[in-house]
Amino acid sequence: MATVSQIWPFERRRYLKAHGITTLFILDLCLRCVNGYLSSPHVGQEPPYSRDAQPVITSRVVPSPSASPTDSDGYAANCPSGGQCNRLPADCFNCSYHHNCSYGKPASFSCKAKRGVHCTVESGKQQTNFSLSITCQFCWQLDLSQYRCSNSTSCMTVACPRKRYNATCKVLDHVHCLGKRVFQKRLYCNWTGGYKWSTALALSITLGGFGADRFYLGQWREGLGKLFSFGGLGIWTLIDVLLIGAGYVGPADGSLYI
Repeated sequence: MATVSQIWPFERRRYLKAHGITTLFILDLCLRCVNGYLSSPHVGQEPPYSRDAQPVITSRVVPSPSASPTDSDGYAANCPSGGQCNRLPADCFNCSYHHNCSYGKPASFSCKAKRGVHCTVESGKQQTNFSLSITCQFCWQLDLSQYRCSNSTSCMTVACPRKRYNATCKVLDHVHCLGKRVFQKRLYCNWTGGYKWSTALALSITLGGFGADRFYLGQWREGLGKLFSFGGLGIWTLIDVLLIGAGYVGPADGSLYI
């Protein structure tokens, strides 16, 4: 009877220790989600970047600024000679863009090639003035494949909810649109530091009890905690396998897996 009473406190302390570790990890997951939600922009603060936001675009005529003789050499090198006028890069001609067009519908604008630029119309005749037909939409409403944006390596890609950053975007030379060709846009964080998801998962399954998965991801504090607690008596190891497998736990630098 004395032996049973001696063993029972030890088993109870072991159970309470394992239960306490599990409770701490659940609280840590909840705090991460709450912190990510509070630090990210809410729905009401998002910019109105919607394709259906402006079905009809109306505004005054905004002629493009004419090129001065001093900057003719800057754009002339990028303008092919003898090609069709409507296929020239946007820096090679000026257009009188009017915004009185229906969004998503074809619209025609009067354009003039810049000084020193020689182009032809469809009939093969060389002309300076020509008509350009494009889709009525602003540059920031273009498809993602028609412009290039700057990439941020300082934002967290693995967060709950996903975070965004302010990017500077520029329309490709051969794409024509209304408004500014360089604009700001909020994009989801999307960059990688070279960490492989398969490697992290394999380390978590095989050597997760020693914190190898956390060390690989650059999370050395958590790695030391797992190392000296033998993977939280196996509970921490099991939780990390599930979190890494689901992609919730990522590299410490905030990048995406390869």
